[in-house]
Amino acid sequence: MTIQIVPLGAGQDVGRSCILVTIGGKNIMLDCGMHMGYNDERRFPDFSYISKTGDFTEMLDCVIISHFHLDHCGALPYFTEMCGYDGNIYMTHPTKAICPMLLEDYRKITVDKKGERNFFNSQNIKDCMKKVVAVNLHQTIMVDDDLEICAYYAGHVLGAAMFYIRVGEESLVYTGDYNMTPDRHLGSAWIDKVKPDVLITESTYATTIRDSKRSRERDFLKKVHDCVASGGNVIIPVFALGRAQELCILIETYWERMDLRVPIYFSAGLTEKANHFYRLFINWTNEKIKSTFVHRNMFDFKHIRAWDRAYIDNPGPMVVFATPGMLHSGTSLELFKKWAPDPKNMVIMPGFCVAGTVGSRVLAGEKMIKTDSFTTIEVNLQVKNLSFSAHADAKGIMQLIRQCEAKNVVLVHGEKSSMGFLKSRIMTEFGIPCFDPANGTTVSIETSHVIPIEMSASLLKQHLIRQTETQDPGMTTSSSPEHSSSDDNSEQSDFKTPVDIRPSDKVLIQGMLVMDDGKPIRLEDADDVLEKVGMADHKVRFEVRKAYNATALRRAVENAESNERQGSSAMDTDESQTGNSYQEWDSDGFALNLVYVALERSIGKQIKVVRDEEDNSIVIRSVKIRAPTDKDEFEKGGLLVGWDYRDEDLATRVLSIVTLALSANR
Repeated sequence: MTIQIVPLGAGQDVGRSCILVTIGGKNIMLDCGMHMGYNDERRFPDFSYISKTGDFTEMLDCVIISHFHLDHCGALPYFTEMCGYDGNIYMTHPTKAICPMLLEDYRKITVDKKGERNFFNSQNIKDCMKKVVAVNLHQTIMVDDDLEICAYYAGHVLGAAMFYIRVGEESLVYTGDYNMTPDRHLGSAWIDKVKPDVLITESTYATTIRDSKRSRERDFLKKVHDCVASGGNVIIPVFALGRAQELCILIETYWERMDLRVPIYFSAGLTEKANHFYRLFINWTNEKIKSTFVHRNMFDFKHIRAWDRAYIDNPGPMVVFATPGMLHSGTSLELFKKWAPDPKNMVIMPGFCVAGTVGSRVLAGEKMIKTDSFTTIEVNLQVKNLSFSAHADAKGIMQLIRQCEAKNVVLVHGEKSSMGFLKSRIMTEFGIPCFDPANGTTVSIETSHVIPIEMSASLLKQHLIRQTETQDPGMTTSSSPEHSSSDDNSEQSDFKTPVDIRPSDKVLIQGMLVMDDGKPIRLEDADDVLEKVGMADHKVRFEVRKAYNATALRRAVENAESNERQGSSAMDTDESQTGNSYQEWDSDGFALNLVYVALERSIGKQIKVVRDEEDNSIVIRSVKIRAPTDKDEFEKGGLLVGWDYRDEDLATRVLSIVTLALSANR
């Protein structure tokens, strides 16, 4: 079976997350986001990849949204209301509650302020959300008779979830954005040991291992305090919910402790809305927030007030949490234009900035930034990048892979160079395949599954005895399972489960598979089964041809004879005689002798090896190595190796010795 994965967005890129997955014949879209670095058709995923004719509802079995950030849900109303998708959409309850607010803000900035056309409207957002099915954490949802999904806590932002998806025996986990480290208002991501065939994980910070959270908080507070103490303004671009609440709690506590009077502002209306959502979904916060919520709501801030545009020219220092993050539009860009020329002011970028945004250009050190055909910003203010991002770092990504025990990993939502580094580290450390596809590139992953069966004790004992004979000459008969005291215990339970049998290496055990209604699949000794059903004994034999190079073998013989004579005067005569008898030379007989010597040296002390000169063969138990006869319908230049199916383990070892013995003389 095969799982196919195609990134329509976030492939070797951050932004516009949209992953198309085909698993067990089901087509699923994971996230449907927009790209903050583009203002043209590239801002949304290329949905024509799914269908050229627009029949998206027929093509997709469902859409899953991991969380409310616009780079994961910003294209959803466009896809449903303008492209025509009418199927089910799954997300958590907090995500469903918060998405419409952020989508409406995005629409206002894009349409009302920038004058964009061919864009979704307010009614489209409402109609889109009617299609959403809200899910709870750890709730298994059956999308249809075969497809099931389950959400797990992802940290990151309120309501963010990782999704486990299973169809039949195939499964995958999609992380969306997640954080393996708890913070001041959210817990860390967690998932069961689900052992998915594929883990699709974000890799935003693929090469980063963050320092102590406490030292980052201390550095952040010091920089803010120093700036306002010298009369400067501080702008902190944030998204409405998530890091904004984290930093507000941090700075509120510090202002309270230091008894500071410098005003702190938050973009208008969002503080009240955030408070509403955090009250409504208090169970999604960390234990400290939940335990103190009855006595004090951590999101009722005393020192943080709503922002008003009239404050922009107020004298004296101030701190403003301005939306949106990355300085790509709205209040944050407006304030940046106003304050950027003054070196007393400061901008603190608390997280990752997508390529193409004003924030990414500021972090790159550009001093003149053109935002449109009429506006160029002179950048003289202090620029600080303090990572308060709620994404997993490299250590966290490795931790999640270990936690869920994935069999394959696909990296998305990261920069190409960073993903390549993490990819090699994953393959080296875990020994599993890892992929980092670009947008529009298909990754096909073959899946295989182990079917648990029970094994009869008699078959297991026979196999262990044979393993002792062929692999451990030091073992005595008295120490074999046949004479072990455990034989009495085996009578109590005639079958062993896979948990009871833990061989150190992979081994091949031959038996007969028995399947009865209502009973586990069992592997039994063939003789026992035949006796039970009253069937006569019969043998199944296999035979393969092991080819060799007769000319190379002959040349090796001649070289050996020549070396023995050490240049005697009779060499010319011998060579001519050898040459005359070349056609009569028995290459198969010599090859058999060569194999016989090799077998005697390797397994002769453990199991009897017989050279039958009359039959021109070698016999080891049921394994027989012989030269071909005239009735064998294949060309000369090879030996035939045959065995009973019950001796498969011995035959496997014999075949490897035969191959080595014959190839050594090529």
